[in-house]
Amino acid sequence: MQDTATSRLDHLQDQARHLAPGITVSALVAITAQFLAEHYATPAMLLALLLGIAVNFLGEEGVNAPGIAFSAKSLLRLGVALLGVRISVDLMADLGPQLIGLVIAGVVCTILFGLAAGRLFGHKWRFSLLTAGSVAICGASAAMAISAILPKDERSEERLIFTVLGVTVLSTIAMILYPILVNTLGLDERQGGVFLGGTIHDVAQVVGAGFSISETTGDTATLVKLIRVSMLAPVVLTASLLIRAFAATPTDGKRPPLLPGFVLGFLALATINSFHLIPETVASFLSQCSRWLLLTAIAAVGMKTHLKEVLGVGPAAIAQIVAETVFIGAFILVGITLIG
Repeated sequence: MQDTATSRLDHLQDQARHLAPGITVSALVAITAQFLAEHYATPAMLLALLLGIAVNFLGEEGVNAPGIAFSAKSLLRLGVALLGVRISVDLMADLGPQLIGLVIAGVVCTILFGLAAGRLFGHKWRFSLLTAGSVAICGASAAMAISAILPKDERSEERLIFTVLGVTVLSTIAMILYPILVNTLGLDERQGGVFLGGTIHDVAQVVGAGFSISETTGDTATLVKLIRVSMLAPVVLTASLLIRAFAATPTDGKRPPLLPGFVLGFLALATINSFHLIPETVASFLSQCSRWLLLTAIAAVGMKTHLKEVLGVGPAAIAQIVAETVFIGAFILVGITLIG
């Protein structure tokens, strides 16, 4: 018994030594991205991705490659799971049934629109689900979560990188333009918050746009955005079930799991948080851990990618993700107008 325990410990130590160089490099890129983001007002996710691509030779072979691959997959899933500490039932109660229904409908309809539009733009369902899900839910985080349950092929990482780049750039543009649109349309503080939180892709940009108008708009926008984030688990679970039922077996013969572990983790933390069993300081700490894990993961994904391949997706891919962004913006705006 003792020999078995010692053997397992030795194995874990060997694994840690094997992965440590690549994880360290990924973390250093993430830290650099965060430093630059704080000093140059640029999204940290975008910088981590671009810096990772700039040093992509580190992920191709050598001592760093295993740890970078581990960061791009396992740390990513852990980061998504920890997002659950941001969610609670109280979020729903504060907004009201009509607006909750509008936000949920916006997520579902945007995904369905993306899947339908993909046919017009000449893309298969994998790319359409990835882009539409990231636009509908929470940008880069949703893109990485959805990518984790899609059947893998030779273009999986290319699609992920393009989607993360696309939603991050569009989210930054929206952060600048949408507050101007809110004022132009004469939306009040609450309506403006619902529009910003219901349409901008990434949480950080939602916060920036909302509080640039007023504190009330910022609070409402953040609340609405977190409700969209809460849709991550049901969307990923539903997609996973449908993929297992209807998608062809991938080339490596492996199907996505019936219920991904990171989705279980997300749901478990959201449930515990809804019962107020997680102290605020712990929830804040885990939320920051999630952010750093995702930042490290996207840096690692960048290091596994060649920019030339990503840019080769073509104008139709750009048109599709822009169309999905315009769709959710129009959908939420019409909904706000009808609800009043």
